[in-house]
Amino acid sequence: MSQSRKAKGHGRKREGVARPSSLRLSPFALRLAIDDVSRAAGVPSATALRRAALAALAATRRRRAAALAIRIVGRAEARRINRRWRAQDYAPNVLSFPALTALPRGAALLGDLVICAPVVAAEARAQRKPPAAHWAHMVVHGTLHLLGHDHLKKADAARMERLERRVLAALGHPDPYLIEERR
Repeated sequence: MSQSRKAKGHGRKREGVARPSSLRLSPFALRLAIDDVSRAAGVPSATALRRAALAALAATRRRRAAALAIRIVGRAEARRINRRWRAQDYAPNVLSFPALTALPRGAALLGDLVICAPVVAAEARAQRKPPAAHWAHMVVHGTLHLLGHDHLKKADAARMERLERRVLAALGHPDPYLIEERR
């Protein structure tokens, strides 16, 4: 995590430069650091997380190299972070923290995403979504927040949802806002 919002604990760290492969959505590189401290099963590969972030960047026509950190956490840490930064006492699926400073050279520092693995898994089950599709949605949704999109107003929410649908379709995932009814 960047700046003063570092969370405690050290997990499996993966980082690297990703370039789009079959998507061909973006001409730039993404510097992505992943810190997985969740101990949860079903967390997507670094490649899958990169593809989702790249697709979100490309859909916004961003042409500059970017840097992003993703921290994958359990319920307790997600709840602590949400309580501290948003005064909300629950574990959310994804939190976005825009960067407070820029990198001196090279890639633009977008910020940090905190994704709660158990919440994402539970939502995917409850909504009968493929876990990989729901994980991609969380990365896309969070990345769009880092790029300035929000859903506070109805018109902004509609714009953001259209963009999410387009990005996820490009990745081969179904519409994230169509939820199957439980039988």
